[in-house]
Amino acid sequence: MSGAVPTADAPRRTRAVLGWFGLAAGVLVAGLAAAAIAGVNTMPAQGLLDPEAAGPDGSRALVELLRDRGIDVEIARDRAAALAALEGGEATLAIADTAPLDDDDLEQLRATAGSVVLLEPRTRDLRLLVDGAQTAGFAADDTVAPACDLAEAAVSGPVQPGEVFSGDDLGVACYPAGAGYGLVGAVTGGERTIALDATALLTNGRLTENGNAALGLNLLGSEGTVVWYLPAIGDGSLTAAPTLGELTPPWVTPAILLLIGSVVAAGLWRGRRFGPLVAENLPVTVRASETTEGRARLYAAAADPVHALDQLRRDALRRLGRRLGLGASDAGAIADAVAARLGDDRTRVRGILLDDLPRSDRELVDAADRLRDLEAAVIRSVRPERNTP
Repeated sequence: MSGAVPTADAPRRTRAVLGWFGLAAGVLVAGLAAAAIAGVNTMPAQGLLDPEAAGPDGSRALVELLRDRGIDVEIARDRAAALAALEGGEATLAIADTAPLDDDDLEQLRATAGSVVLLEPRTRDLRLLVDGAQTAGFAADDTVAPACDLAEAAVSGPVQPGEVFSGDDLGVACYPAGAGYGLVGAVTGGERTIALDATALLTNGRLTENGNAALGLNLLGSEGTVVWYLPAIGDGSLTAAPTLGELTPPWVTPAILLLIGSVVAAGLWRGRRFGPLVAENLPVTVRASETTEGRARLYAAAADPVHALDQLRRDALRRLGRRLGLGASDAGAIADAVAARLGDDRTRVRGILLDDLPRSDRELVDAADRLRDLEAAVIRSVRPERNTP
């Protein structure tokens, strides 16, 4: 027995190969784009307390109010720009989340600025810059008066603080609420550091409430210049841990590229070609009886007499249709033709060829015998001369 592999699958195989190449190219392009985006940070953040963000959590409204009063507001998005803007020591530094900075960075900024307003003070910020103050939870939803000697707070009126702070030797403590104060500060010489939860007071969505706008204007506009600094990842000092790229030896990248090129070349050289396959003769001949016996053993192992009888019926119907000259007629038409040819009961013939279902191997054998006898009867009726001596 010989087997030939058709070539009709060649276009489908070609489309599959092209699809894989397209997918690989897409992944490569996406990786290059991600690397380019990661390497170039030109899009400013538009998040909490961003001086250029007009959303509810931004602080653009306060910045515009400061500029309307003649206050020069400079926006810095990295530490170098903030230090350059603070040269001269006459500006107020408004600094948001300081997580990317270390202690030395904070102290350098404090020494450079005339005064500092911590908009999102962390425990570390309070310890270093505000006489060891610490967080004390959050205030209740009540409006409280300044109740302090700080002129900027006294003329601003009451506010509704968010996070509150406490300490033993606070130079400035305003807006008592809960277990602490909504505004705390330290005064060293002529330099002042103020800490407050600006997320609850100075955002666009909260600025019109109570005395929030007046407090923001008075605190930030006292020096005539405001440097609004939003620390970004990577703003830490040079003592930061080196990146993976800095730790990798320079020969690693060329070696990886060479290895990838070698794998691709080896695949093209030794891989299967994607054209139509060549038809070859099988090394052995498999007899039809062996195939039948193999299928029979599989059916017996599966214990599925219905499926086995169905296979016998399909073969018998094909042979009966051919003997009666019916060609590709359906099974019902062939069964009716057999009943008409033999003059037998139509229901009985349909039961043998179509309807009866065996429930055990014994019933399967009986059904196969009836099927064989029915086919033999049709053969005798079609060629009666074979039955004469």
